[in-house]
Amino acid sequence: MNIRLPFLREKTAKLTTSPGVYIMKNKSGEIIYIGKAKNLKNRVTSYFREEADHTPKVASMVSNVYDYSFIVTDSEYEALVLECSLIKQHQPKYNILLKDDKGYSYIRISDEPYPRITSEKNKEKPGEYLGPYMSGTVPRETVAEVNRVFKLPTCHKRFPDDFRKGRPCLNYHINLCSGLCRGRISRKEYCETIEQAVEYIRGGSEESAKRMEREMEEAAERLDFERAAVLRDRINAIRKAGETQKIFDADVQEADVIASAENSGSQCISVLIYRSRRLFDKQTFFFSEEEYDPSQLIQSFLEQYYHGRRDIPKNIYVDTEIPESEMLEKWLSALSGTRVYIHMPQRGILVRFVELSKNNATEELALRAGRTAKEVKALETLGQILGLKSAPLYIEAYDVSNLSSSSIVAGMIVFENGRPLKKAYKRFSFPEKNSPDDYACMRETLRRRLTHLVENEGDEGFLKKPDLILLDGGPGHVNAVKPVLEELGLDIPLYGMVKDNKHRTRAIAEDGGEISVSQHRSAFNMLTQIQDEVHRFAVSYMHSRHKKNSYELELTAVKGIGLKKAQKLLIFYKTKENMKKASPEELAKTAGVNLETGKKLYEIIQNI
Repeated sequence: MNIRLPFLREKTAKLTTSPGVYIMKNKSGEIIYIGKAKNLKNRVTSYFREEADHTPKVASMVSNVYDYSFIVTDSEYEALVLECSLIKQHQPKYNILLKDDKGYSYIRISDEPYPRITSEKNKEKPGEYLGPYMSGTVPRETVAEVNRVFKLPTCHKRFPDDFRKGRPCLNYHINLCSGLCRGRISRKEYCETIEQAVEYIRGGSEESAKRMEREMEEAAERLDFERAAVLRDRINAIRKAGETQKIFDADVQEADVIASAENSGSQCISVLIYRSRRLFDKQTFFFSEEEYDPSQLIQSFLEQYYHGRRDIPKNIYVDTEIPESEMLEKWLSALSGTRVYIHMPQRGILVRFVELSKNNATEELALRAGRTAKEVKALETLGQILGLKSAPLYIEAYDVSNLSSSSIVAGMIVFENGRPLKKAYKRFSFPEKNSPDDYACMRETLRRRLTHLVENEGDEGFLKKPDLILLDGGPGHVNAVKPVLEELGLDIPLYGMVKDNKHRTRAIAEDGGEISVSQHRSAFNMLTQIQDEVHRFAVSYMHSRHKKNSYELELTAVKGIGLKKAQKLLIFYKTKENMKKASPEELAKTAGVNLETGKKLYEIIQNI
């Protein structure tokens, strides 16, 4: 509780209703949060009102506010411009801040008689450098493509010193190298090829192909058919490389494609930078926001990422609706000097580019979390399908299995971060049940498990609150269990897993119907894995219980041994092998019977 709230409320009551920027400060005078508002009084009041329902992050910020200042502007647009500038300048603790932990990479054209084109992490070696690139992947892939298209040498030979020394390497024989080592290509011709390759990197495939077509036609007119053939093959290679690249429609020249992903309380934003219809660079930024709101995260990111820059593309494609997109477009257009548009593609090829950016963000997060991108994407998709606030990182699943009234059991499995957490698995039995009743058993299982959570007792597996509960069954199972959660006062998402005729998860069941998941491949595969695992676990426990019950019945064939004494023996010895090793005297003592009965027990056990 902030003891300064009465003072802050009194100050805010006199605040102007004009647009502007507010600056929150802690007791030391340090700026901890900067925000903009269309109406300063309404916005700042929302932080300090009684019984405010803040997110954990905002509540933490408010608890540290000692005082605040403000700057009035003529419009909300001016407030946006000022907010971006102040955040960039002060980097407040509670604002969403850009943190890019990657260094620069470059493409180097070496300084030697026969230059090489390589990817470098620094500029220590002599030569001409293109870049910098924020991503190491883009320059590596670009260099590999250029060397392949222009058939440049990638071996370790030194030219011209190694001309005609030894046979050409495999790359020459499979037509991936022009065979410079044979000494049949002049230095002038080779340097022209390097110039074409550099132009290809700078200008893109289409411009390079058009220029080479003109050169090819000129060579043919000079009757230099050998040169024309080389250029023809190079043009074909460029066009073929372009077909495998992610290229835009003909009328789209440049764009930034921006998407976010979330996992385990961490978020990642990927920016794919396209220039001249080709992927030019990639940047990745990481965040740790407690409340993941994709729209708010992307909007705050755009405000900071483009602040103070002029190299802003005409089109910015994002994976979510931006609340203040029109105002942002106006601001970005002013920065760039040309009209800038923010789009959220709904169909066509541009959707594929947004998905590619999102996949990059997912892969980067997976790398950090030690998880595969498929697992991260599956959890995020599952959360979106079910309308959850965030991806369900801790999932519990339940299944009831029975073979007869004496072998009714339930299994509980746990998936944490998309993988089975076997140490948290639990088993439940129902010795008092006289007839199979899936609904009653499922209801009792959840009551027994969740009572541990409410009363804060039991082992570690029982004390953790799940993000999602899944039942092997349909709406009937959900309706049977939902009252248990209400009775215990727990707000945990609860759904069923419905199988198709091939025993695969077909849909998610809720109390009012079903949600199809078959079109969401990653979530579908994970749900099928969860359902298969909980079914296997429950069935294996049922079979072990059934064997144990059968063994108990065989022991009761001895006169003087009832069901309770048979269970006592099984509990004490635990396994059939241990029981067979026991002497008649030990068996009699454990069961609490005379030696004669112990000898009969011994005979029965040895023959089972």
